[in-house]
Amino acid sequence: MALWVAIALVGAVAWYMIAFSRGESVNAVWFVFAAVASYLIAYRFYAKYIENKLIHPSNKRATPAEYSYDGKDYVPTDRRILYGHHFAAIAGAGPLVGPVLAAQMGYLPGTIWIIVGVILAGAVQDYLVLFVSMRRKGRSLGQMARDELGLFGGIAAFIATLSIMLIIVAILAMVVVNALGESTWGVYSVGLTIPIALFMGVYLRYLRPGKVMEVSVIGCALLLFAIISGRWVSQSDIGQAIFHLDRPTIAWIIIAYGFIAAVLPVWMLLAPRDYLSTFMKIGVIAMLAIAIIVVRPEIHVPAITRFAETGDGPVFSGKLFPFLFVTIACGALSGFHAMISSGTTPKLVEKESQTRLIGYGGMLMESFVAIMAFVAALSIDQGIYFAMNSSAAATGGTVEGAAAFVNALGLHTADGSVVSTTPEILAATAQSVGEASVVSRTGGAPTLAVGLSQIMHSLIPGEGMASFWYHFAIMFEALFILTSVDAGTRVARFMASDALGNVYPRFRDLNWRVGAWITTGLMVAGWGSILVMGVNDPLGGINTLFPLFGIANQLLAAVALSICLLVFARKGYTWQLLIIAVPMVFTAIITVYGSLLKIFDPHPSIGYWANHFLYRDALARGETHLGAAKTVKAMETVVGNTAVQGSLSILFVVCGVIVMIVSVIKTIQALRGKGIIDTEEPAHPSRIFAPSGIIANPAEKKLEKEWAAFYEKYPEENLEGTSH
Repeated sequence: MALWVAIALVGAVAWYMIAFSRGESVNAVWFVFAAVASYLIAYRFYAKYIENKLIHPSNKRATPAEYSYDGKDYVPTDRRILYGHHFAAIAGAGPLVGPVLAAQMGYLPGTIWIIVGVILAGAVQDYLVLFVSMRRKGRSLGQMARDELGLFGGIAAFIATLSIMLIIVAILAMVVVNALGESTWGVYSVGLTIPIALFMGVYLRYLRPGKVMEVSVIGCALLLFAIISGRWVSQSDIGQAIFHLDRPTIAWIIIAYGFIAAVLPVWMLLAPRDYLSTFMKIGVIAMLAIAIIVVRPEIHVPAITRFAETGDGPVFSGKLFPFLFVTIACGALSGFHAMISSGTTPKLVEKESQTRLIGYGGMLMESFVAIMAFVAALSIDQGIYFAMNSSAAATGGTVEGAAAFVNALGLHTADGSVVSTTPEILAATAQSVGEASVVSRTGGAPTLAVGLSQIMHSLIPGEGMASFWYHFAIMFEALFILTSVDAGTRVARFMASDALGNVYPRFRDLNWRVGAWITTGLMVAGWGSILVMGVNDPLGGINTLFPLFGIANQLLAAVALSICLLVFARKGYTWQLLIIAVPMVFTAIITVYGSLLKIFDPHPSIGYWANHFLYRDALARGETHLGAAKTVKAMETVVGNTAVQGSLSILFVVCGVIVMIVSVIKTIQALRGKGIIDTEEPAHPSRIFAPSGIIANPAEKKLEKEWAAFYEKYPEENLEGTSH
């Protein structure tokens, strides 16, 4: 009790300093303390409350990984590796990009949404969807919607979930493209992680089964080599010739990678790569948190900037409500996570009691990533921040144009100083991190890398260290996002298999390789075409597509929560449903409102159709250039892209609203005792054992030894040595 009271007091002081104390600046350490204290209390008390009141896990009941084991998609996986895989899969671009972009609105709104949002909404969704899917043999969210809602609602849910999934994966891939474009060091280091992961998969599967710590040490050593050797490669002529790639080329490479990674067995690339990247991700975030506590950087950004009210920010357009809540997506709440929680992860869980750690705990860790990314973006000079995150159309892509643009914004820091920069400052920043330019490096990843490099360089100074930390951060971010791309493609493949299985049942057989290749090819073609469209967008793909990504992502979260609401209503719960209903209603409001703005707003900077008609009418008048589009071909590209984006906005909101309405109607019926159905798989008795938490308690350790002796005596009972 004394420990939890102390944690609560630390959190309360930190929140007071962030929310109420006003001065010339706020110290970044308070963000770390507020986040960590809040997460610890939420996991210990709120997540346990949900487990006791809604979940009721039973370790005597076998999970799909055990009773449907196939060695490919259904594999009982050590909880530590699975935590890493799940965290790596959900922690894509969202917790890195969204907070960086939202920093233009000030530090207070984003901080509140990231921490409070994850505790009451994001982690709740991940936890519940994971458990519900696991009890249904790992079915996809779309198939669960079909089972729960019936034909009409199920079709709408499938269209919504699959189309939203494709746009999400495309945006994730686009962030990687923007981070690695023309970066020899980054392309080489990230590329090298693929053979490292393959080696780890083979090592753990065949060479040294069960030696998790051993392969972890080897993998981390190889990962550090990939980063360090990247400097040498980037300085060589051969390295420049091979790895210095433009963005369209990288886009096609990522498309090919997505297909290959999604059809390989999960143990070969996906799980070891995610586990490897998780070491780096959690290690980097912990390192950054420690550096912030030691260095204690001061944040001079106002608590709330004028862009929160006016909505005319240079990074993205739109007022605080609703656009802050859809820009900061994955760090607080993300529908993409529902796809992972109903995709790969439920097919790998060893024991039902582990879902709290993996679902709720994994999301808390991602939220901490978002807070660290947010602080890193807030800590850099605001002049550099706006020069990096404003589109090339605004800055002209040059240090002179960027300096002139930033200086004309008329912004002020918290102490009243004018926000400004010079071409020399921007050039020096690029030189210090070993890049040709930092101007208009949109997408959030380069900004976070600059912030991290400056903080770490203050902690560990030295010649060339700033560039090392920058590229270290780029690799860290690219690993983050690529793991979501391959996991997302695999989940989309499962969704397509479920849907096509209604027409040709053999598609539901995940061991049918031809079906796996067909469904993977269809899904890669879908998100790949959106990626190529974004890369070639004259308006800057990430600037125009990220709001669509955010709205679609949160709309998917509302859909997932509405399905969970119905599932638990049919299990007889009443007042406990508020745990689900409150975040669902809030998410539905912000996403539907945001969708209507993107569809109907007359301002071209916000409304897709307004932008579409602006460029279409200009072409009709015979104009040859407009805004960022300097040629007729570029103007035609904008017309086509905005039509696609506007049409997708309509599709998403219509299907999402249908699903939520049907879910609410059936929930009310369930509360009245009507339409009660049970879509869970029959219970299978479990014949394996595994601890519930990261660290086994004494009783669990004793049982582990007994089971190890059992497997030694009866090796045929061991599922091919997979962590048992």
